[in-house]
Amino acid sequence: MADNSSRGASLVASPCAICKTNGDGIECYPARLDEEAIDATTFSARRFHDRKIHFRMVRCRRCGLVRSDPVLPSEALTTLYTQSRFTYQNEIAYLKQTYGRYLRRCERLLSAKDRLLEIGCGNGFFLEEARAQGFREVQGVEPSGDAISAAHPAIRPHITQAMFSHDLFPPDSFDVACLFQTLDHLADPARVLGDVMALLRPGGFLFAFNHNVSSWSARFFGERSPIIDIEHTYLYDPNTVRRLCESVGYTVIEARPAWNKLSLGYLASLIPLSPVVLKDALIRFLTVSRLARVPLWLPLGNMYVIAQKPL
Repeated sequence: MADNSSRGASLVASPCAICKTNGDGIECYPARLDEEAIDATTFSARRFHDRKIHFRMVRCRRCGLVRSDPVLPSEALTTLYTQSRFTYQNEIAYLKQTYGRYLRRCERLLSAKDRLLEIGCGNGFFLEEARAQGFREVQGVEPSGDAISAAHPAIRPHITQAMFSHDLFPPDSFDVACLFQTLDHLADPARVLGDVMALLRPGGFLFAFNHNVSSWSARFFGERSPIIDIEHTYLYDPNTVRRLCESVGYTVIEARPAWNKLSLGYLASLIPLSPVVLKDALIRFLTVSRLARVPLWLPLGNMYVIAQKPL
């Protein structure tokens, strides 16, 4: 049975991850909370977003970074992510192609493909892709035991079940560290990026892929966008993710919008279509007609950043 210790937890103020200030946010959206819905299922990756719940969302007056404020304390978030379920098996093939495509942009900057780290690696599908692209050694960190249990037997020993911390590995030991749809979920992204830097070799690279709050889809759908969600503590655009990385000491090489490969069925699950019965009917039609697996490349509303640790 899931531990519901996060229910009833007092919310805490969240500072701007760039400016380090509290109470400086212009409200974008008031909170929409349902305490009974705050559980491990809600905090499972790539779930359907029909039930719209989120913390109060604000935009920093100084730097423009969007964040949830107030939020659950980090201890409650750790519990929820540890208990979260692995729910995106059907999209793995497309995720491999998406992240693999942008890994190649990072590879051209590397002097060697020796050791790669992924933080929030799920079942390790990207670690498989990195191996296929020639990385000699791969390591992943993932809090969800359910996700790790779904890993390929050859990859599972390379995944550490934990919330990420710099003391999990020796310092200066990785050529590249990756965070895919993870940066948005962190309670203290500046601290995590600093811990990542400690594990990178001098001249090593940070590679992150996450939501873009200034994308056309985020601006068009507004509060109905899937990225306005209780899981997301911070939401970035190319400018704010650049400023965050630079505040930690990285040199940013690229910070740009990205394209995703995904199925038509998964795209339909993301669209905030009302009423819900209409959306359900659309998904059933796509499934029965076998159109749900039709692949698409789209500028869906994500971005990537490649940043370098100083030599």
